[in-house]
Amino acid sequence: MYETCRDVPESDKGAVIAIGNFDGLHRGHQLLLSRAAEIAAAQGRRFGVLTFEPHPHTLFQPDAPPNRLTPAALKQTRLAECGVDLLFSLPFDWDFASQSADKFIHNVLLSGLGASHIVIGGDFRFGQLRAGGPEDIEKAGIPVTVLDKFCGDNQEVFSSSKIRQLLRRGDIAGANEILGWKWELRGTIVGGDRRGRDLGFPTANMAIGDAVHPAYGVYAVWAKIIDGKGGTHDSPWHPAATNIGIRPMFEVQTAQVETFIFDFNEEIYGKTLCVQPVQHLRGEAKFNTLADLTRQMEKDCALARKILSQNSPS
Repeated sequence: MYETCRDVPESDKGAVIAIGNFDGLHRGHQLLLSRAAEIAAAQGRRFGVLTFEPHPHTLFQPDAPPNRLTPAALKQTRLAECGVDLLFSLPFDWDFASQSADKFIHNVLLSGLGASHIVIGGDFRFGQLRAGGPEDIEKAGIPVTVLDKFCGDNQEVFSSSKIRQLLRRGDIAGANEILGWKWELRGTIVGGDRRGRDLGFPTANMAIGDAVHPAYGVYAVWAKIIDGKGGTHDSPWHPAATNIGIRPMFEVQTAQVETFIFDFNEEIYGKTLCVQPVQHLRGEAKFNTLADLTRQMEKDCALARKILSQNSPS
């Protein structure tokens, strides 16, 4: 992966480049990437993706709620699974955002990447004040393929915004239908206050970070532990129950993800946890006593086991 377009070796220039934020890598994004891959194959060229980190939302609306569907590490993994040969993930800061459309074309697409062909969605704009469009790229001598919005069988447009809305309502199945893959949260396992362990439900804890906050409450999930931020294919999925939220019983101020992995007892602090929600079981609630909370947790885990016995992880 390249994090700059300066000094890209000639061997990695000349690729067919798909450009976009690709947050979510949903079915519409996948169709665009497939088209870019087809053009690259037909021309005997490599298939590349140009994207940006952090998401422009972070720069332009720093105080807005987190909304990432695929934080950087997860997006990189998903792009690799889409068969991308070259990934250019450029820093999106105020200097980058304020450059003119002409400078973007010259400094990035021509001098930096030596792009042979550009593939973009119909709403893609670039440069200061979003002044640049596909016609400007073509004027610079680079062929452009523009793909309009993609729709499902019911003619509903594939949309990252729609996926966020569904997740915030706890509709995991609906979000996954648009994504075309099973959404997950991913983060480093950190120490907690050990309340779950004291109650007989030791949890693996991680922060939500800049990921979109799904509906708070308890979920039946599949959980996977990996040693680093890459390569998850050889790690097994474990059935689990996860609470996402602020735990009103204990008045936690910052939302977090707490996962109780069934029939599991290993030291996993500092490793990466992948949590794949399957179904929202209930919202967060405040209980009168710890005994009431424990009884509800037992019911949650029994229901989660039943649901997971009828579902498989990705």
